[in-house]
Amino acid sequence: MDSKKTQDEPANFGIYHDLLINAPLQKVFQAISAPEHLINWWPQKCSGTPELGKEYNFQFTEKYDWYGRVSRILPDQSFHVRMTKSDEDWNSTAFGFELEEQNENTVVHFTHLDWSERNAHFRIASFCWAMLLKGLKDYVEKGIIVPFENRS
Repeated sequence: MDSKKTQDEPANFGIYHDLLINAPLQKVFQAISAPEHLINWWPQKCSGTPELGKEYNFQFTEKYDWYGRVSRILPDQSFHVRMTKSDEDWNSTAFGFELEEQNENTVVHFTHLDWSERNAHFRIASFCWAMLLKGLKDYVEKGIIVPFENRS
């Protein structure tokens, strides 16, 4: 599939994933917003404060030492970050989580928006997010922590 835009395509592209986590909203919100929980399913190291406008550091390796700013936060409902210093393809993007309670469980609506094109990096990121979100689910539900070097 050609990644070039046509007149019929939108200017920006997005990644969308939904999943059910068998845990209360509060537990899921902590796992997606608190650095001490994020490191158990996404980056190797993380710092930041879950408050509007605050900066997060997501360090995957020394080469991939990325930053983003909290662009939307509603406790136990919503957490979004706009990337500020990262890979060229990610710099224009924002990722986020909307949480919905369902029978004492949580539905996670994940988005990673504002990609400028559907290139190879976009496709890889979509696959990686799916794998990482499975890691989030396993972490919250079962306490499973996949070693960083084994995360996709």
